Amino acid sequence: MRTTPFDLARLKAEGRRWAMLTAYDYSSALIAEAAGVPVLLVGDSMGNVVHGRGDTLSVTVDDIVRASQSVVRGTQAALVVADMPFLSFRDDATAIASAGRMLSEGGAGAVKLEGGGAVVAIVRRLVELGIPVMGHLGFTPQSAGTIGLKVQAKDVEGARRLIADAEALQAAGAFALVLELVPAQLAAEVSRRLTIPVIGIGAGPECDAQVQVWHDLLGLFDGRSPRHARRFAEIGQAMREAVAAYVGEVEAGSFPTDAQSSRKMEDGALDEALGSIYGRGG
Repeated sequence: MRTTPFDLARLKAEGRRWAMLTAYDYSSALIAEAAGVPVLLVGDSMGNVVHGRGDTLSVTVDDIVRASQSVVRGTQAALVVADMPFLSFRDDATAIASAGRMLSEGGAGAVKLEGGGAVVAIVRRLVELGIPVMGHLGFTPQSAGTIGLKVQAKDVEGARRLIADAEALQAAGAFALVLELVPAQLAAEVSRRLTIPVIGIGAGPECDAQVQVWHDLLGLFDGRSPRHARRFAEIGQAMREAVAAYVGEVEAGSFPTDAQSSRKMEDGALDEALGSIYGRGG
C-alpha cells in the first residue's frame, strides 16, 4: 500500500516527523524506497541537477510526466508527488490538464504547485476534481527572477502575508505545504497553526517534515552546497574514483580479465565458422 495524504495527516496528529526527498529516475527511486522515504518529489529542480540549466523554468510537463513514470516504477510504498512546472497552472484549464496528465499518465499520487493567493482558487478547483495538492510558499524557485534567491518573509508584512497564504491554501484543500527559505521562528509558528503537515527546506527544525534534493544530500556535485542542505555522503567523489579506476585498468589492459569475459564456444565452432567464411586455412 502506498503512503497517502491521509497517512501524512495522521503522522502530523501523532507528532511524528518524516522525510521527503526528490527523485528523478528509477534507480534513485529504488534506493530511496529501500531507505524508507515515505514521500518522493519529482521536482522541477531537475532543470538544475539533471538538465544542467541554471533554473527550473525550462522544465516541461512532459519532463515531469516521464520522470514520474520512472519513479513510480521504482516504488511500491512511497507517495509520489509531481511538481507543476512553470506556467503549467496559469489558469484553471491549463492546471487541470497538466495535473491530470501527471496523475493519469505519470502515475503520481499528488501534485505540488508554487504560490499563495494567486493560486488558491486553482488549488481549490483541483481538489474539487479529486487531485491531491501540495502547496509551496516562501522562496518559490519559479519566481526567483522577481523575488530573488534569498530568505523570504523576514519582515512584518512578509510574515503576515505568508501566514495568510498558508491558511488560505489549507482552506482550499491543500494536504501539505512546503516552506522554503523561511525564518525558522515563522516556519515553527505556521507548523503549529496549520492542521496539515508543513515541510521545511531551509526553514528550521520545527516543521513537521523536511525535504532535500537528492544531489545535495549525496554530495554528487563539487563545490559549496546550499546553506539549507547537508551532505550526508560524498557519493560524487566515490563515483569519480570508481570511474577513474575503470579508465586506468582499461588503458593498462588489466580489465577485463577472464572473470569478466565470455569465452566458451562449442568445440571446433570457431574453426568451422572461419573456414566457411574464408575457406580452409583462412
